[in-house]
Amino acid sequence: MKYDVNLSILFTDLPLLERPAAAAKNGFDAVELWWPFDTPEPSSARLADLRAAIEDAGVRLVGLNFDAGDMAAGERGLLARPDGSARFQAGIDAAVRLAGELGCPVLNALYGNGPGTVRDLAVANLRRAADAAAGIGATVVVEALNSHENPLYPITSAGAAFELIDQVDRENVAFLADLYHLHRMGEDVLALIDRHCARFGHVQIADDPGRGRPGSGRMPYPEIFARLAAAGYHGHVGLEYRHEGPGAFDWRQE
Repeated sequence: MKYDVNLSILFTDLPLLERPAAAAKNGFDAVELWWPFDTPEPSSARLADLRAAIEDAGVRLVGLNFDAGDMAAGERGLLARPDGSARFQAGIDAAVRLAGELGCPVLNALYGNGPGTVRDLAVANLRRAADAAAGIGATVVVEALNSHENPLYPITSAGAAFELIDQVDRENVAFLADLYHLHRMGEDVLALIDRHCARFGHVQIADDPGRGRPGSGRMPYPEIFARLAAAGYHGHVGLEYRHEGPGAFDWRQE
């Protein structure tokens, strides 16, 4: 397996621009990020600073969220929200440009919390994002979240995500299989890998319960990794778990 570190949830004791180097110091050559700015159209200087931090660390950006609103305040995307659609559209070019400059192959578009989400709006915005991403050879992914932590998020299963992806009808739109969220919702993640791995555009992991590192909960991660390999998954696996103190990555040697 190829692993990358999500710098929006790990190394958060460091300023953002120091986290790529921390990932490299811990033996990783790839990272991913939620949208790291408080605006959909950050200044050229802020974009250049982030790009330089990633390049100087010698790591590759392999996943990037489109602007998803105020994640810290509980917002989970803008795709389907009439009050967020213009903001999402305004941020497409900046996200695609940054991804293109850094060779990032995956862009994640979160649906948005209800009530009031509009499916047709989500489809139109996903098509717009996918068409822009196609220009740099990137894939746009759709993620299902668990309703225990995200009670207002409408896409909470692989099936619901697949239905939306099919409706969008773009070759470069795929599923972000966040196995923690799916397991939390009671899905059989091993069966999902066996049946639908070809639809995965990216994989993210944490253990359930607790959203800690693999081995901290009850999910069968050795078998999960074996099934992903057997199914032919060749992308990165994003480490999107919470951990404080030393030992965040010791499971890789266990």
